[in-house]
Amino acid sequence: MSVAVILLALAAGAYFVAVLEGWATHGRLRLAGPALAAAALVGRESLLPRKNDRLFFEAGPVLLLVAGVLAAAVIPLAPGLIITDLATGALFLNAALAYVLVALIMAGWGPNGAYAMIAGWRFLGQFLAYAMLIVMPITAVAMRAESLMNTEIVASQAQLWNAIYQPVGFVLFVVAALGLAYLPPFDLPLAPGELAGGVEAEYTGARLAVIRLGRMVVIVALAGATVTFYLGGWLGPWLPGWAWSAIKTLAVTALMLAAGRYMPRIREERFLALCWKLGIPLALANIFIVGVIALVVPI
Repeated sequence: MSVAVILLALAAGAYFVAVLEGWATHGRLRLAGPALAAAALVGRESLLPRKNDRLFFEAGPVLLLVAGVLAAAVIPLAPGLIITDLATGALFLNAALAYVLVALIMAGWGPNGAYAMIAGWRFLGQFLAYAMLIVMPITAVAMRAESLMNTEIVASQAQLWNAIYQPVGFVLFVVAALGLAYLPPFDLPLAPGELAGGVEAEYTGARLAVIRLGRMVVIVALAGATVTFYLGGWLGPWLPGWAWSAIKTLAVTALMLAAGRYMPRIREERFLALCWKLGIPLALANIFIVGVIALVVPI
C-alpha cells in the first residue's frame, strides 16, 4: 500500500513540477499543459539518429527516471509511509542520484551528435562541482541525528529544524540540488540558446517524454530530500504528517524552479571553481560547527 501511495504522490509531484516550470518559463499557468504536451510527444514518431549507440541512446532516459524513483524510495512522507526505511537511507539517496550523471552522459553520447555530447560532458563538469556539496551537508545532518536513517533524521528535528540549526549546510545543499537537477542558473546541459536542447536535442516522441519525466521526478526527489534533511519532514501542527510533507515539498519545488531564473547563468568551470574554493571549505566549517554544538549544547 505504501509503495502505491508514494508512487502516486511522486507522479502527482512530477506533474506539478511540469505545471510550475511551464509557468516560470512562459508566464502562463496551464494546468492541462503537461498532459497535452505528453500526449503530443507520445503521439509523434520517435526518430533514431543515423549513427547512434543504440544501447546508450535507449538506456539514458530510462536510467534517469529510475534514478529519481530510487531516490524517492527512501524519502518518508509520514511515519510508516515510506517504501523502504534503510539504515543507510541518506547515503542510498546520494548513491541513487549519482546515476543522474550516468544517465546524462549516456543520453549525450548515444545519439553521436555534437550538441548532445558537449551537453553531457558539461554535466560531468557540474557533477565534479556539486558532488561534495551533496555528501558533506548530509554528513552534518547525520551527525545531529546520530543516524543515517531518514526517519531518524526527521525525528531529530522535532525541537529545531536543521535549516535553522545549520543554515550553511542548507544553502549548500539547495545549490547542489539545483546543479544536480540542471535547473537555472545551472541548466547548461540543456542550453536551449546555444545547444538547441543539449542532452534532449536528439530525442523525439516517447523517448523525449521519458527523459523529461525523469527530470521532473529527480526534481521532486531532491525537494523531498531537502524537506527530510532540513525542514522537519512530516513534522508540523494540526495537519496530518503526509500533508505537511506534501506542502513543504511543493514549496521547495516552487522555490527551486523560480529562484534560479533571477540569477545569471554560470559556466560549469566557474561553478566548479566556486564550489571547490568556497563551497567545500564552508561545508567543512559547517561539519565542525555542528559537531561542536552537538557536544556542548545538544539540540
